[in-house]
Amino acid sequence: MRVLLKLSGEVLGGAHGTGLDASTLTHFATILGKISQKHELAIVTGGGNIMRGKMTKGLDRSKADQIGMMATCINCMTLEQYLIANGSSACAMSSVPSLARHYDIWEARKLLSEKTIILIAGGTSNPYFTTDSAAALRALELKCDVLVKATKVDGVYDSDPAKNANAKRFDKITFDEAINRNLGVMDLTAMILCKENGLKVRVCAADKLSAFEGILNGSARSTLVE
Repeated sequence: MRVLLKLSGEVLGGAHGTGLDASTLTHFATILGKISQKHELAIVTGGGNIMRGKMTKGLDRSKADQIGMMATCINCMTLEQYLIANGSSACAMSSVPSLARHYDIWEARKLLSEKTIILIAGGTSNPYFTTDSAAALRALELKCDVLVKATKVDGVYDSDPAKNANAKRFDKITFDEAINRNLGVMDLTAMILCKENGLKVRVCAADKLSAFEGILNGSARSTLVE
């Protein structure tokens, strides 16, 4: 199976959710390496552990988003090196020049078919598009079978579980319902892209990626959005 994993930048920062935590990176490199032994794996990371462009006050939005894109490059290039050190074949690619190998759809597909983990940095390379949108776009370009969004929460809830102890987690939900109820699964652009192109999304907790097979088949805690 070909999988696009959208990995929250915050989880790479360890317990504090900021910066890059060496033990956390080593942990994910081990898990992702094991996943790549069974599946063709592409990864898009967020940049929230370093900077969230649209939440930065006092900066022009386009410039802030560009800085956020650079944050994802730092995450992808760092994770690439940890994967390689762990014995995995990995390649960071980006539409941002000079930082990593240039992102090319056909080259990325070829590398995936050769069991190389592809880390796609720099978002869509355009401001006003989130890394969720980038993940949806790249998953479609690379003909992935599913998009797995790994965050700090183990699925989609009817309200914020951090604020409501009685929040209900969905095992399965449609894109239409998620959009109509404004559940924040992904940003609207990303959900519409996935819906219109029949790409299923699995939402899970990043700290449970060791149960990846269960996440894919629904036996481990996650939410299927289709």
